[in-house]
Amino acid sequence: MCEERIKKTMVKICGLRRPEDALAADRLKPDLAGFILSPGFRRSIDPEQARILRQILSPGIRTVGVFVDSPFEEILQAADGGWIDMIQLHGKEDETYIKKLTAMTDLPLIKAFRIHEKRDLEEAAESSAKWILLDSGTGTGKRFDWDLLDFFLQENEADTLFPGNHPWLLAGGLSAENVRRAIERFHPAAVDVSSKVETDGFKDPVKMAAFLAAVRM
Repeated sequence: MCEERIKKTMVKICGLRRPEDALAADRLKPDLAGFILSPGFRRSIDPEQARILRQILSPGIRTVGVFVDSPFEEILQAADGGWIDMIQLHGKEDETYIKKLTAMTDLPLIKAFRIHEKRDLEEAAESSAKWILLDSGTGTGKRFDWDLLDFFLQENEADTLFPGNHPWLLAGGLSAENVRRAIERFHPAAVDVSSKVETDGFKDPVKMAAFLAAVRM
């Protein structure tokens, strides 16, 4: 990879669901805060809860609505409500879906890709979404094969942008203990954390602070 380095790695704390989570995040000032707005997941919240959390967070923290194979109308309702700033697609949404949604809203789209093999990275590079996110699953807290990513980035002579000129987020198994190493190795635009800043299934302000400190050291 090129030796150019990004000036600042952004932080996304995902899966906020309680007012105390939002209060802790607001004190720490991550760049992005994620709400799981599709039902059926442990961290899922409904639109009213998301509106409350948005009111707690400072305007400078961009909120991301995370959707998994959701109907367009559900996403557009959240987008039109003014309480999310970005849309993250974390399901099996294909290019037809992405292009239709892009035509319906001005909010930036993040498309998540679950990385198991080289072809998954190639599909991420080919995506028409503005941003891409590389992950191992859906909030599993597990890392995918970083050697696979390293080889792909070197093969494509990537620097701070992912191939295809995408700003990108690295997710999956990141913690205060390994996030600095990940940043120095891959130079993503942002890092995304959820389960590794939790204790007993709930956001832990001490772990959140440690993660932010490790990124911003």
